[in-house]
Amino acid sequence: MSAAVAAVTAVALTLPMTAKSDDTTITAVMHSSLRVLDPIITTAHITRNHGYMIYDVLLASDEDFNPQPQMADWEISDDSLTYTLTLREGLMFHDGEVVTAEDAVASLERWGERDSGGQLIFDVTESLEATDEHTITWTLSEPYPPLIDTLAKQSAVPAFIMPARIADTSADSSISEHIGSGPFRFLEDEYEPGVSVTYERFDDYVPREEEPSWMAGGKVVNVDRVVWTTMPDAQTAINALTTGEIDYIEQVQVDLLPILESSPDVVVENRDPLGYQTMGRLNFQHPPFDNKQIRQAALLALSQEDVLATMMGDSEYYEICGAIFGCGTPLADESGSESLTSGGDPQAAQQLLEEAGYDGTPVVLMQPTDVTSLSAQPVVAAQALRQAGFEVDMQPMDWQTLVNRRASMSAPDEGGWNIFFTNWMVPEITSPLINVMLNGRGEDGWFGWPEDEELEALRREFIAAESDEERQEAARKLQVHTLDEVIYIPLGQYIMPQARRDNITDMIPSPVPVFWNIDKQ
Repeated sequence: MSAAVAAVTAVALTLPMTAKSDDTTITAVMHSSLRVLDPIITTAHITRNHGYMIYDVLLASDEDFNPQPQMADWEISDDSLTYTLTLREGLMFHDGEVVTAEDAVASLERWGERDSGGQLIFDVTESLEATDEHTITWTLSEPYPPLIDTLAKQSAVPAFIMPARIADTSADSSISEHIGSGPFRFLEDEYEPGVSVTYERFDDYVPREEEPSWMAGGKVVNVDRVVWTTMPDAQTAINALTTGEIDYIEQVQVDLLPILESSPDVVVENRDPLGYQTMGRLNFQHPPFDNKQIRQAALLALSQEDVLATMMGDSEYYEICGAIFGCGTPLADESGSESLTSGGDPQAAQQLLEEAGYDGTPVVLMQPTDVTSLSAQPVVAAQALRQAGFEVDMQPMDWQTLVNRRASMSAPDEGGWNIFFTNWMVPEITSPLINVMLNGRGEDGWFGWPEDEELEALRREFIAAESDEERQEAARKLQVHTLDEVIYIPLGQYIMPQARRDNITDMIPSPVPVFWNIDKQ
């Protein structure tokens, strides 16, 4: 038996056998296994993708980044202080209960505790009420022009709507029920953490009448079931796709593309021309990165070219870019990124470490081993940091373990961490209102928890800007401040291709992979 046949045979033995023979089932290999099910307490993309399967949102962003009604329409008062959102007819949760304004209010309040943009809205919220069964009235103490755009954003933490009894769960705790009003139902009895997750079409879902456009428009489901199955080995997944054992791979290793490109039954394509930004996040709570000079030394040690070339292999699929808001975006500015974009400066990093009095405290670097687009960064970074004089303790683990561990504020030698690497879709980072890493609220912010009053003041300056020129200047200041304080380390942009069988049609080309509108011939 050949290695390829053996791999496919192994896949066939591990694929879920629960779908009925007359069901139309799409079997997909996503970029990671799904272990965290609460899309409000984490920004992990796989959990967000799960959220879009089973939940819906009040407003959604279309392919032109314009907000559109989804579960609700909206009106704004003349003084811009009162927002009235009215739920559309036909909204029902998977347990048979009608969606009410009370459910929406509870969901928005929980979302607002965790989401960076939501926190800014609630800073100026006077009241948020369900004024009747279908009406949400949001009253502000001062105007907040980005409110509608923030509610409609597709990531990093979308404002998913849940039943009030579930949304009443503390924002610091995971929900224990997974009931939404979205186009698919989550089949909890078929869920195998780390192995597979199964969704079934929700027959009582009423889609909007508009054509689908990114997260907006009609979510028409044409298949009976969707199964996400975990295949950590990229070659195994490639073999399974070429033989028709699976239907879709969310992320394909670039060096394996020739195998797929030679298969007449497989379509390889890019989801979004802007792609992703990869970056490093440091922990401000514990030594050594509670010291600004040592954070700066880490930035000086790293080279975007080294990271991207190792990660992607083919320069056609990556771009050197020092802009925290992404290149090719309205707020792109690369001030302060010269060492990152020109190959790093290990000698300057070493000198700065000496000046800072670095005492050899080990840097605990978390290394995910099962995600194609995250496996190279820790290895390259560890070598660069060691060359600059850091002691590095690189600890391998699967991505979902990392996702859980990065939430720990414990000391690095007690189950915490010092640095990890992650990726964001460029549309998730294009503004300080949605970029979750640009949050200086300490323990109320994103993992790493910088407490930075100047960062918060610059975000408020951006909100208050009355012209494009003023917004550009505020964004430039944020760029300079972010890299000077090393809030995070941008390591460039890349495009990760996806692949599908050619009988999978009409897949919406959105940055977030969705399974409505899609058909299987």
